[in-house]
Amino acid sequence: MILTVPVDAVLYPTLGPQVCDFVEQNLVFGPGDLRGQPVKLDDEKAALIYRMYEVFPQRHDLAGRRRFKRVGLSLRKGLAKTELAAWLAACELHPEAPVRCVGWTPAGEPIGGPVTDPYIPLIAYTEEQSDDLAYTALRVILELSTLRDDFDIGLERILRKKGGGKAVALAAAPDARDGARTTFQHFDETHRFTSRRLQRAHRTMLANIPKRRAADAWTLETTTAPEPGMGSVAEATMDYARAVQVGLVTDSRLFYFHRDASDGHDLTTPEGLKAAIVEASGSAAAWSDLDAIAGEWADPRADRAYLERVWLNRLVKGGTQAFDVQRWDELKQPNPVQPGDVITLGFDGAMFHDATGLVATHVETGFQWVPGVWECPPGRTDWQVPVVEVDAIVRDLFKTYEVSRLYADPPYWQSWIAQWAGDPALGPEKVLQWWTNRRKPMTYALKNFETAIKSADLSHDGDARLRRHLANSRRKDLPERDEQDQALWLIQKERSDSFEKIDLAMAAVLSWEARTDALGAGALSGPEYSVVVLR
Repeated sequence: MILTVPVDAVLYPTLGPQVCDFVEQNLVFGPGDLRGQPVKLDDEKAALIYRMYEVFPQRHDLAGRRRFKRVGLSLRKGLAKTELAAWLAACELHPEAPVRCVGWTPAGEPIGGPVTDPYIPLIAYTEEQSDDLAYTALRVILELSTLRDDFDIGLERILRKKGGGKAVALAAAPDARDGARTTFQHFDETHRFTSRRLQRAHRTMLANIPKRRAADAWTLETTTAPEPGMGSVAEATMDYARAVQVGLVTDSRLFYFHRDASDGHDLTTPEGLKAAIVEASGSAAAWSDLDAIAGEWADPRADRAYLERVWLNRLVKGGTQAFDVQRWDELKQPNPVQPGDVITLGFDGAMFHDATGLVATHVETGFQWVPGVWECPPGRTDWQVPVVEVDAIVRDLFKTYEVSRLYADPPYWQSWIAQWAGDPALGPEKVLQWWTNRRKPMTYALKNFETAIKSADLSHDGDARLRRHLANSRRKDLPERDEQDQALWLIQKERSDSFEKIDLAMAAVLSWEARTDALGAGALSGPEYSVVVLR
């Protein structure tokens, strides 16, 4: 399957043929089996370059200027996306490359010329990777090409010798580059741009593009299919492209291309698996080791969800992701809750350095929403949850709705939970301690919540914060098994020191468990409840 934005049949003039000729006549392959050999572009890469370098026609108000200011390519692992970006960076940097329209032929075709004083940041997702992706490919390509004498090539920057200009290796750092006068920039492996710092970097650097109008600056993003729900830049760009495709957003300056294997392939057979790989590969199937790729599925320990994502370029939930976020997205609906309705609450969190979340569930319909979440900003060591604000929201919920039960994980909050439970205005029998460190009850609560998502018993208002916490939740399998001999599991962060929070996910589970218990106790019939402390 191919997703291409924009979808139209209009033929625009393009500098693509001139750029392709420059690449094949002057550049070489970078690190890998073909290192140093002259470039031969496959049909798909040539077609992508043709589209990326389209310009507006002569009689247009923007005649000669680039049609696309932002380009996103989503292709499977191993298709030399980074190398393609490096070739384009080499063209954008060279003092004679035909990358901008400088005139027209009598037939109305654009004539290409170079960029004046280019600035080209090549952005990686970590400091450690900034010299291992596009920048290193560019450095090796130029060192081994016939163009090497046109540049002063260093480990962290490449300078154009004639006329000024440079390419630099960057790890994403928005503050440091806020004022950069960019002419072309590349974000590599944007499916890994998941943290808020990287997302801010992406937004900041996109904002640099309009600063140099004469340079006609643009952005290229390359990625493999993102893991759904992780909140990556790649996922956001794909969502944006879909919005453009269906007409929700009008943006003629975006070009987005995604190729994956369609759903009709039987991955349990060698023939079906190989056909899926061929479809995801495009013209690169001719030079790919299809048997070796298919062989990855033969390992009984293989994470097949991961293989499907990276080799078939499909949007699939990772094998360690606890909840199906794509299914979660399908459950969004308008809020049906009215003041006075019966609800349950789930409460989980820390007091310092992490996050605290509160999730409500409408007992009648199973609708969930987030009354409050408090997250420690990245890098803050002096942060504390605003407890007075939390207390006020809890009390307001009890005033506005008929709260059947509040299940609260006690650590760090014992004194506040005791105050709520002891306050006659809240209903002492309704505030219950629910210890999430009890392995078996917690595993069954998680299973109950997962089942509610699969069966669509649960719905929600699409709160992005809750979605993010669900997507951050990683599954930790336990040695114990349930009555159906299925593995029991808990949720945890991917790393204990991660800034990616999961507290709202835990609060949602507790809120849903409270709803299940409330229904079992006849909550909608208005029964009395006894004080319960779960340990």
